[in-house]
Amino acid sequence: MSHLDKFRYWYVKFNYRRFKMKVLKELDEAKLVIVDLEVNLGKEVRSAPTLCAKYKGKIIPLNTAHDGRPILMREENSINNN
Repeated sequence: MSHLDKFRYWYVKFNYRRFKMKVLKELDEAKLVIVDLEVNLGKEVRSAPTLCAKYKGKIIPLNTAHDGRPILMREENSINNN
């Protein structure tokens, strides 16, 4: 873990009450799924069970493939399943 990652972890852990979050609405058509996701990392191909959201027929991973950091559930982050 880099020094920047340690700082981010500390900042969020000790300042989480300062962040103002508000639920705008619950997405009834979204559901959580676990998929066997294959990722091409240049010379190496890996696959692993990955937590994703299924929303409007699209599969959207909820963390990055290479280090597991959380990402926003946006439709532009959906996986093209071709």
